[in-house]
Amino acid sequence: MALRFTLDPELTPGLREQLVSLWTDVTNAGGAVGFVAPVTRTDVALEAERHYSALSEGRAHMVAGFDGDRLAATSFLTFNTHRLMRHWAWLFTVMVDPSLQGRGHGWELMQAAERAGRDLGLEGLKLTCRGGMGLERFYASAGYKEVGRVPAAIRVAAGDDRDDITMWLPLT
Repeated sequence: MALRFTLDPELTPGLREQLVSLWTDVTNAGGAVGFVAPVTRTDVALEAERHYSALSEGRAHMVAGFDGDRLAATSFLTFNTHRLMRHWAWLFTVMVDPSLQGRGHGWELMQAAERAGRDLGLEGLKLTCRGGMGLERFYASAGYKEVGRVPAAIRVAAGDDRDDITMWLPLT
């Protein structure tokens, strides 16, 4: 069953709770979404507040995928503040509920984010991902091209440094 995607759903207290739960579950299942497992809901809630602020200030947009009324996937498009880079946005915090992975929902989420970028009049989307997890292959399958790599820029643990991979999707 396909997810139903919405751009900028109302950030109700219930949706905020679902986002924190999703983000915590994805991280603790090994997802590379800004944390290293294990994390608590409190850890994630603090970072989620930054996302909520960006959304309320119009600096970002949320692409939310719902399975019924349940938040099952999400990503964020964040605008650049530099005047020479306002024609593209960052794609952040791309995640699908671990219990639903392997069913094509990640691909659906990437397509929804691309549509949102086009609808917002953007000319490109840029993301970074953590090396060593195969994420660059997934993003490449969605049309993104690797445009940069900084070796060992992400330290997930002592002695475990990963590349920071930059990828680009032109929308024009």
